[in-house]
Amino acid sequence: MRLLIVEDDPKLASFIVKGFKQSGFAVDHSTDGSEGLTHALGASYAAAVIDIMLPGLDGLSLVQELRSHKVLTPVLILSAKATVDDRVRGLRSGGDDYLTKPFAFDELLARVQALVRRGSHTPEPSTLTVADLSLDLLGRKVNRAGKQLELQAREFALLEYLMRNAGRVVTKAMILDHVWDYAFDPQTNVVDVLVCRVRNKVDKGFDRKLIKTLRGMGYVLDAT
Repeated sequence: MRLLIVEDDPKLASFIVKGFKQSGFAVDHSTDGSEGLTHALGASYAAAVIDIMLPGLDGLSLVQELRSHKVLTPVLILSAKATVDDRVRGLRSGGDDYLTKPFAFDELLARVQALVRRGSHTPEPSTLTVADLSLDLLGRKVNRAGKQLELQAREFALLEYLMRNAGRVVTKAMILDHVWDYAFDPQTNVVDVLVCRVRNKVDKGFDRKLIKTLRGMGYVLDAT
């Protein structure tokens, strides 16, 4: 899943972006409101985290512009202002949630995950299961046939993406877009390397191979 972060404070932005990437999200970051609006109108995001005090275009105006363009991306507003009136203005501008600074990243993560669940209009599962492979989204644990597998953050993100698309072919470009944060480079082999690492952990030692390569097309996680 891809998030948009609009925050001009370099230290705070780095903290937020790093936290979401380590939690398996792909992240786009803008440092001013005008740039953030361009990103939000030009791409699809699972959710956006937008600071109020921004150069170019303030956060509340940014959210109002999004809503005027019928963009329904769930928005969490960040602000140092904690009064009831400030929270009300944020929500009335079109924001879906409001979090005051300073905050713990775990709370920000939980609130964004809740927004994503509400935005999808379907309950977000806490566990993904394909055949004898299970992935615990909350505990960040992976098991196959009762054996716990140790995956690094990027490996976990790839496996989650494959399991969410079980039975469907995902291309290298799709993986780069969802697991990394840059456009497809036909010369790069980072996807092949990562898939190989995940396959060794998920399939090695098991008769049934779940992660399959479709030459010239991409990869598929399939239990058949």
